[in-house]
Amino acid sequence: MSTDSLALLRKNAGEEISALAEDHLKHDLHPSDRDLLNSAASKIGIHVTIGSAVGLALGAFLAFRIRRTRTHMFNAFRAHERPTHVKFADGREEAIPDVTPYMRPTALGDIAAYTFLGFGGLFIGGEIGLLTGTGSARRTITRDPETRERIETAFRRFRADVLRKEADTLDQRTSVTKLLGL
Repeated sequence: MSTDSLALLRKNAGEEISALAEDHLKHDLHPSDRDLLNSAASKIGIHVTIGSAVGLALGAFLAFRIRRTRTHMFNAFRAHERPTHVKFADGREEAIPDVTPYMRPTALGDIAAYTFLGFGGLFIGGEIGLLTGTGSARRTITRDPETRERIETAFRRFRADVLRKEADTLDQRTSVTKLLGL
C-alpha cells in the first residue's frame, strides 16, 4: 500500500517541479496572490487533518459499538435455553452440537474490528476532508476575478514549462537508448 492512499500522507511533486513552481510564484504573481494561494493550501491541509481525525474517531466509535453489540448478543444467546436434541419423524433422535464457544467474541476479532474500522474511517474522513478543503480553497481563489485570472495564467505557464521539461527528458532518453542500441 502506498502512502498516497491516505490523503493525510500525500507528498508533493519532485524537487525539480517544486523549484519550477516556486519560480513561477515569484515572477508571475503579486504578493497578495501568493498569500492567497498559501491561505488556500493551508485550508486544504486543515480540512484533511480534521477530516482524518474525525474519521478515525468515528471508526473507533463504530468498532466499539459493534464489539459491545456482539458481546450483548453472545450473552443473550448463551443465557437462552436451547434444544439439545432433534427428533425426526421416523423416531430417530440426533444431538445438536453446542456452538456457544464458536460465537464467543475474541480479542483477535476486537483487534480486527478496531484496526479495519479505524483505518477505514481515517481513509474516508481524509478523502472527505480533501474534497471539502479543495472546495473551500477554490472559493478562496475565485473570489476576486482579477486575482483568479492572474493565478490561472501563471498556472498555464507553469504547466507549459512542466510539459517542456518532460518532453526534453523524453528526448534525452530516446537519444541515450539509440546510443546504447536498446
